[in-house]
Amino acid sequence: MNKKVWSLGLLLLLLTLVLVACNSDATDDSATTDTGTESDTEGNGENDASTSPQVLVFGRGGDSVSLDPAIVTDGESFKVTKNIFETLLEFGEQDTTVNPGLAESWEISDDGLTYTFKLQQGVQFHDGTDFNAEAVVKNVNRWKAGTAEDFYYFNSMFKAEGADIITDVVAEDEHTVVFTLSRPQAPFLKNLAMSPFGIASPTAFESAGDSFGDNPVGTGPFKFVEWKRNDSITIEKFADYWQEGLPKLDRVIFRSIPDNSARLNALTAGDIDLADGINPSDGASIEANAALQLIERPSMNIGYLGLTNTRPPFDNKLVRQAVNHAINKQAIVDAFFEGRAEVAVNPMPSSISGYNDEIKGYEYNPEKAKALLAEAGYDGSEIELWAMPVPRPYMPDGMKVAEVIQKNLEDVGIPSKIVTYEWAVYLEKTKNGEADAFMLGWTGDNGDADNFLYTLLDKDNIGSNNYAYYSNDAVHDLLIAAQSETDENVRNGLYKQAQEMIHADAPWAPLAHSTPLLAAKSTVKGFLPHPTGSDILMNVSME
Repeated sequence: MNKKVWSLGLLLLLLTLVLVACNSDATDDSATTDTGTESDTEGNGENDASTSPQVLVFGRGGDSVSLDPAIVTDGESFKVTKNIFETLLEFGEQDTTVNPGLAESWEISDDGLTYTFKLQQGVQFHDGTDFNAEAVVKNVNRWKAGTAEDFYYFNSMFKAEGADIITDVVAEDEHTVVFTLSRPQAPFLKNLAMSPFGIASPTAFESAGDSFGDNPVGTGPFKFVEWKRNDSITIEKFADYWQEGLPKLDRVIFRSIPDNSARLNALTAGDIDLADGINPSDGASIEANAALQLIERPSMNIGYLGLTNTRPPFDNKLVRQAVNHAINKQAIVDAFFEGRAEVAVNPMPSSISGYNDEIKGYEYNPEKAKALLAEAGYDGSEIELWAMPVPRPYMPDGMKVAEVIQKNLEDVGIPSKIVTYEWAVYLEKTKNGEADAFMLGWTGDNGDADNFLYTLLDKDNIGSNNYAYYSNDAVHDLLIAAQSETDENVRNGLYKQAQEMIHADAPWAPLAHSTPLLAAKSTVKGFLPHPTGSDILMNVSME
C-alpha cells in the first residue's frame, strides 16, 4: 500500500515537472516567434507557424499552351509566365508606361541605334544561376536563332522585311548589356517590356531544349512547381526573390474551368478565390454579393471575325466587305456584353495613339451585303465558321456569338458550319491558314499601335500573328515607316493612313472592344488587373 502511494506521488510529481517544462518550451517558442515574425513577414522566409499559408486559387477559362514565354502567343500562357519570369523593363501597375525591371536604368544614343542597360545586382534565377549581362545575351541570341514559326513574338517585334532589328547584343561588363539596332525603332523599350521577353535561366533552357516550357525557370516572384494538363498549374513563392518582402502569397494554383458559369459557381462555393472570364450578364449579381468583388480590367483589346484572305471565297475583297455589312455588331454587343463593350470599327481600340476616328465602319446592311456577293460572283458554297472553345477577355462566349454570326451570314446567302477545336489546336490550325472564317482577338501587349497593326496585319507576320494571311504592300510600307519614325504626330498620321487601307480591304470583321470582367472573394487584396491581361500577383494577399 505504501509502495502504491509512493508510486502515485512520484507519478504526480513527474507529471507536474513535464507540464512545467512544456509550458516553458511554449513560452520560449512564443518569444522566438515574436522576435522573428516581423522579419519573416517582411522577408522571404516561411510564414509564422501560427498563420495559414497564403494560397490563391485562380480560376481561368483554359489551360496554358506552354510555359516558355518566348514561344507562345496566348494569354492563358502569359497569365502564368508573367509570375515566373521578369523582363528587362516592366510596365506600370495598370498602364503601359515603361519602368525599371531587371534593368535598373538605360541610356539611348542620339541616333537611336544603341541602348545601354544597367542591370539589377544580386538577382538569381530559381535554379541558383546568377542573373547577369551574359544571361541576357544568351536569351536574346536564343530568340534571334529561333524560327518565325516557333518564336512568333520576337520575329513580329524585332524583325522587319526579313532582317533583324537587333543586330547585336553584348555584355559590356557583368551588369551592363548593350543592344545595337539596324534602324531606330520607336516602340523598342515597350517591346522589351512585353511578357514574351521574360529572361530565362540559360542553364535551364540550354539543358532542357524544346522541353523548357514544361519546367520553366526565371527570376520572378514565383517558381514553377507542377502542371497537370487541362487541370491546374501550381507555382510557389521564390524564397530568394530579389525584391524584399515579396511575394506576399506562398502559393498560386491556376485552375482550368472552361465554362464561365461553372467557374463562377466554383467562386461562389469557395473552391476558387479569383476568376476571370466573367460573363457581363453576371456582373450585377456579383456586385450584389457582399462576399464577392467585381473587378474591371482596363480595356485594350479587339475581338474580331478573321477571314483567311488566301482561301475562297475570302480571297475576294467584295465578299469580305459583304461579311462586314452582314454582321449586326451592335446586336452582338448588346446581347453578350451588357454595355461593357463598344462596337469595333478599326483593328485597334480608340485608346491607342494613332487611332483613326474618321473611319465610320461598315453599317449593318444585309441588302448591301447581298449586292456585294452578287457582284463578286459568290456561288453560295458553305464555309466553315470557327468558334473559340474558351472564353477570352474580348469574347466572353465565343460559341454563342458564332451562332449569331452564322444566322447573320445565312440571311445574306452565306451558309456556314460551326467548327471548334481544343484551344491549342485551334490556334495552331488557324495560324496555319486552315480556317475559312474564324473568331479570334487580341489584347494589346504594350499600348502601341504597332502592336496591333503591324503585329496582326502586316505581311511580315503571316504564319505567326497575322492569322488572316492579309498582305498589302502599301500598308506594309506605311507600317515599316511608322516603326522608325520618332515624331509622334508624323507616326500617328502614318497609322491613320494604314487604317484607311485596311478598312477598305476588310481582312477582318472587327466586332468589339470589351471591358473584361473578373470576380474575386472579398478577402482577396491587392489584385490590380493589367490592360495587357498579364497580371503580376506578387502584391496580392489573402485577408
